[in-house]
Amino acid sequence: MKTNINILFTLCILLLCACKSGNASNQCENEAPRDTITTFTLPAIPQMMTAPEQRAEFLVKHYWDHVNFADTNYIHHPEITEQAWADYCDILNHVPLKTAQEAMRKTIEQTNADKKVFTYITDLADKYLYDPNSPMRNEEFYIPVLDAMLTSPLLEEIEKVRPKARRELAQKNRIGTKALNFNYTLASGAQGSLYQQQTDYILLFINNPGCHACTETIDALKNAPIINQLLEQKKLTVLSVYPDEELDEWRKHLNEFPKEWINGYDKKFAIKEQQLYDLKAIPTLYLLNKEKTVLLKDAPAQAIEEYLLMKSEQ
Repeated sequence: MKTNINILFTLCILLLCACKSGNASNQCENEAPRDTITTFTLPAIPQMMTAPEQRAEFLVKHYWDHVNFADTNYIHHPEITEQAWADYCDILNHVPLKTAQEAMRKTIEQTNADKKVFTYITDLADKYLYDPNSPMRNEEFYIPVLDAMLTSPLLEEIEKVRPKARRELAQKNRIGTKALNFNYTLASGAQGSLYQQQTDYILLFINNPGCHACTETIDALKNAPIINQLLEQKKLTVLSVYPDEELDEWRKHLNEFPKEWINGYDKKFAIKEQQLYDLKAIPTLYLLNKEKTVLLKDAPAQAIEEYLLMKSEQ
């Protein structure tokens, strides 16, 4: 009996040792992986960097230094990682655009360490930088994300179709480029074109009368002193364009627009069907100069007002 007890004890020890020293598949089949994510650690900015510009540039370049992008635990902690991502997108506004774009591209490239993490981070980029409802929407920050997706070894060619289409659309009417021309038709039947406008500034307002956001934007523009001042001085043209088919609905709201504006519709639906302009967000505002170069793209009314006010004070 004593011998049997010794044999049983020895077998238990051997089994325990096998569990501790065996391969991963034997030892961890029923063991949950250890959660390594508890907080987000920012990089330590060198004390010698005292200028805000220097500190911001260091931060965007080293923001993810303490993150292991091969660790899929990050996916399960949005309270940490999503907040870190939102903060990162905000910091990018405090460095030169080229610096921000390069930092964003390198960040996405780092996530190639694991496809689940890659998908999670690029989904966050969609949510914060591309979604029309995001207050942080920024196409110039989103383009490097698309570039990194198109060169990623993790994605099949079929998975690159959407980012490729978005990249092509984002290239149109970028800030610093000449806006694409189009024709419009007035309620009277008279026609004109974007390129016919010769004032110092052209505010292109693509909208769908009756939508709540459109009404709010109309009110904001109507009540902006600098816009009314420039209109009176003949230095600004507000060109409001309806891109859709329901003309009866458009005509019903004509009295909501100031008479000083040009209010027309796209008779041939070129803006929408030829994708001359990105209409994922309605309304959308573009501020152009006299040469039709884009100064602001898909900007809120407040940003338009602030830009014009700043220029008028110079």
